[in-house]
Amino acid sequence: MRADIQGLEITVGELKHLCGAGPDRLYRPASATNFAREVLKTVGLIVLVLISCWLLVAIFPRAYLFWLVLHLAAICGLIFEDAWKIWWSQNKDLIHLFDDVDRYNGIIKAIEINDRIEDAGNAEVKIGDRAQVIQALQLIREDLVRALKTERILRENKKFVATNSELFANNLRTLNALQISDRASKQGRLLNEALQLAIEVQAEIKKLQDRNTAN
Repeated sequence: MRADIQGLEITVGELKHLCGAGPDRLYRPASATNFAREVLKTVGLIVLVLISCWLLVAIFPRAYLFWLVLHLAAICGLIFEDAWKIWWSQNKDLIHLFDDVDRYNGIIKAIEINDRIEDAGNAEVKIGDRAQVIQALQLIREDLVRALKTERILRENKKFVATNSELFANNLRTLNALQISDRASKQGRLLNEALQLAIEVQAEIKKLQDRNTAN
């Protein structure tokens, strides 16, 4: 990975630090079908745990209390894990932000792959106006981090009054000022996709602000 895109990706660890939960803590999409599928998986696991408990008690009857407690704890853990994920999955704002992060990271990955293809001897795939593309991605990263922080503040402070306008400051004007010579080129498409993602992130921030004001 080239130096100019190192550190641009938003990692799972950073997501957990920013919003208190990682993408693995939610069902995406948060649909009844997904919930039902996961519940069925959990039921299947519980059946296996019960079978394991029955076999171990039959083999080691003197330690039956130990096996019962151990397997009961395992069952409670499975149920808690499902309930926890379903609870987190009710947060539509966080799911949308995680989807935006996935798209953003996808752009970084696309650039990395393109760089590797170029380094393999295919000079024709070189991204022109690279500095502007990287600048756009840096600005989008700032907005995504800001949105994730804002979502957590509003989630953890239900009565928070959105009077601190700096929390919702954005770099969209700077992004829109970025221009490149050839919009039909590969770098143009990358930047256009980045700009579209930036607009969607700003919409998510505005929704969070409006929802908090309404409450």
